[in-house]
Amino acid sequence: MDAQHKATNWQDEAETLQAILFKMGNEFYGLPIDAVKEIIKPLPVTRFPKSPEYVEGVINLRGQILPIVNLRNKFGLEPLEITEDSRFIDLNLGALKLGIVVDAVSEVERISQKMIEPAPPIVAGVEGKYLRGIAHLGERLVMLLDLDEIFAEWQKK
Repeated sequence: MDAQHKATNWQDEAETLQAILFKMGNEFYGLPIDAVKEIIKPLPVTRFPKSPEYVEGVINLRGQILPIVNLRNKFGLEPLEITEDSRFIDLNLGALKLGIVVDAVSEVERISQKMIEPAPPIVAGVEGKYLRGIAHLGERLVMLLDLDEIFAEWQKK
């Protein structure tokens, strides 16, 4: 199995997986920890014309040009200004180099496979195809993202 697939495939994990949890609005989302290179405070974004509306632009991250995708826009959620709590998450998706902007990063959580249910077709405005499942963590529900599906249009075939 290639590193990219392993990093973004929840089902290949053992009984427990580690996830980075973050917020967009009042909802919690999760990414497999192996898919996260680093979490940084927002940097100045250079915008460029004719890019999709969910692409904020690019940043210079220690000499590397990194495209920044706004998941709120990608998922059709109401736009929000960058705040003190906002973060850029630099993703490790094999050959695809990009970052995402999120409202706030919450925590790292161990999630048992028993706590995960399949995602219904449409959840909280996010197309079900973007979700691997929904985890029950106490009283809150966490939508586990399918990075391969979200960024499929940019993945090399």
